[in-house]
Amino acid sequence: MTTVWQMLLLLQLLWQASASTARIAREGCRERCGDVEVPYPFGMGDGCFLEGFDVTCNSSFKPPKLFPGNGNVEALSISVDGLMQINHFIAHDCYDRNGVRTRRNQPSIDLSQRPYKFSDARNKFVGIGCDTEAYVVDVDKKFSTGCASLCNNMSYVINGTCSGIGCCETSVPKGLRAFDIWLRSYYNHSGCWSFSPCSYAFLADHSFKFNASTFFSYDKVETLPVTLEWAIGNKTCEEARTDKDFACVAEQSECDDSTNGQGYRCNCSRGYEGNPYLEDGCKDVNECEDEATNQCLHQCQNTQGSYSCICQKGMKGDGRKDGTGCSSKLPYLQMGLGLGFCILFLVASISWLYWITRKRRLLKLREKFFEQNGGLLLRQQITPLGGAANALRIFTSEELQRATDNYDESRIIGKGGFGTVYKGVLLDHRVVAIKRSKISDEGQIEQFINEVVVLSNIIHRNVVTLLGCCLETEVPLLVYEFMSNGTLSQHLHDEGHTASLSLDSRLRIAAESAEALAYLHSSAVTPIIHRDVKSSNILLDENYTAKVSDFGTSRLVPFDRSCLISLVRGTFGYLDPEYFHTGQFTDKSDVYSFGVVLVELLTGERAITGRRSAQGNGNLASYFVVCMNENRLMEILENRVVQEGSMEKLVAVAELAKRCLLLRGEERPTMKEVAMVLDGIRTFQKHPWVKQSNETYEPLLGQPLLAHPTLLCSASGTLSECDSSYSAMVPLNIMR
Repeated sequence: MTTVWQMLLLLQLLWQASASTARIAREGCRERCGDVEVPYPFGMGDGCFLEGFDVTCNSSFKPPKLFPGNGNVEALSISVDGLMQINHFIAHDCYDRNGVRTRRNQPSIDLSQRPYKFSDARNKFVGIGCDTEAYVVDVDKKFSTGCASLCNNMSYVINGTCSGIGCCETSVPKGLRAFDIWLRSYYNHSGCWSFSPCSYAFLADHSFKFNASTFFSYDKVETLPVTLEWAIGNKTCEEARTDKDFACVAEQSECDDSTNGQGYRCNCSRGYEGNPYLEDGCKDVNECEDEATNQCLHQCQNTQGSYSCICQKGMKGDGRKDGTGCSSKLPYLQMGLGLGFCILFLVASISWLYWITRKRRLLKLREKFFEQNGGLLLRQQITPLGGAANALRIFTSEELQRATDNYDESRIIGKGGFGTVYKGVLLDHRVVAIKRSKISDEGQIEQFINEVVVLSNIIHRNVVTLLGCCLETEVPLLVYEFMSNGTLSQHLHDEGHTASLSLDSRLRIAAESAEALAYLHSSAVTPIIHRDVKSSNILLDENYTAKVSDFGTSRLVPFDRSCLISLVRGTFGYLDPEYFHTGQFTDKSDVYSFGVVLVELLTGERAITGRRSAQGNGNLASYFVVCMNENRLMEILENRVVQEGSMEKLVAVAELAKRCLLLRGEERPTMKEVAMVLDGIRTFQKHPWVKQSNETYEPLLGQPLLAHPTLLCSASGTLSECDSSYSAMVPLNIMR
């Protein structure tokens, strides 16, 4: 009997040993290159890999390095779960203290001939530097995405947080196989050279953490790990299952469709592990060896693909394989009665305590939220204003929950850095916009209070009306009049809305927005500087009347002050360069931002675009000024604008926009002057300030002459004709 048990034990040990040493590659094929395992369908040599999954082991390195195909991209690891980790080069762009570029590297990679895609779930695109525009651009010109980072003082850079100051990041598009990395600089790092002389950009694993102390260290690092996803073929599991070369050949294997593009992957069934691409590649997992896996209270017995529990004497089993399977033979009635009395006593005690403390707790919670959301500060700042401020309605949380169907996602009409906006219907059937603020610190509470105070101080037909607020919830809520036609940005840039606005409508919207800003600067009880003028902050009602919105960063300016100093805030592409360099914002900072909006109305383009980034013209305002100075106005205007407008009118508006975009704030017109000029342009078909000569046009506001329109670009020309072509790509090779 002892001999039989010994033989059984020996057979079990031999079976476990064979399972632990199961092959991951095909018979007769290498399983490893240096420190990297090479599981099938990958392989080295004839018959060792599926088509497209060949790899090369370069033994000239110590230890040897693995490369997919014959390229120069090093593979760090390969998993049968559909993942491969590779090294990818870092792009950099460096300058000396005089703003002269000293070196530049913008790597590209092409995996389009291989079954790999960059994982959108495990990677992110990162840009580092304090004067940095970073883009990842598809080689087929289908799309580009990126981010920007500006700062003029190291103290603003937050260590460990890639929030857009010193470091910015964005997600990676699905299906990305081949791309260029572009790096651009606004000011050649002249304002931050001492602590950030270079810009860097790269794809990185989500585990990457930004460290402010490493601004200079990326010169010493050439590559960083990036995760790829791979899949078999271009069919779904259902389509490929009937193929003779179906890759899931293991008996205990399953097929899953790829989550990143076409193709499928194989996995071992639950309770098995190994390589599902090899026959007999999936081996049973012994759950009894892992106490965290099995739930047996007593003895565990392993089975194929699962396990079962063996009960001790005095216990009985219920036949379950994934539970304890054992229970006591104590009388169920006694256990039920005892448990019932305990639950009854517990419920009665909790109910008694609940009814006593409920009212007091609710009152304290509402007081806590009121103070936490700045209610006392709001009361102090609004009370002295009187008038419209005292007419603000205080809504209850129940009213706003009912108005938004408990903040249902289908009611969301916009999201921003300071909150989410919902469409709501009040009990009196009024349609409103409800802004649910994102507040996590005292600075953001001040931002919320500031918006209430500023809007309480404004009564103008072209400024969005604040109806009331609610402070008794965890986050504060603002209630505005509802704008049914969305934002100006949507009508200019969103797909399906391109060229949807006529020239007359654009000029009217510009004039109405200018009147609102002029009112804020010179006619409000206390002058107000908006600080974030942009097309997405100009709303349109049912009659397409423009209304300026989003006063979260606005500031009231005392009458004895001409400017205020603060941390630079605003939106890239609209930010006043003078404000960026000095930290002083004035009413002329709003004029610059409005000039960018005027250019958007004329061109139909976004303030920051990747279409011309290769030529360094990603900033719309800068490119517009260059076109004006070189007498190439028609090259940048939108076709519908050219078709509907006379040359005199277009030149007049363009000259006004150019004047608003002057680098020195003191040379720009005031918003009141801008509003008057726009009103004049709209009123007269032929503007009185533009000469009627067929040869030249006298510019507005004392600017240099534009050349005769015959010297300008053709109105039928498109901006894409000015784009430069992409450089040729070499499959699976990085161009440095």
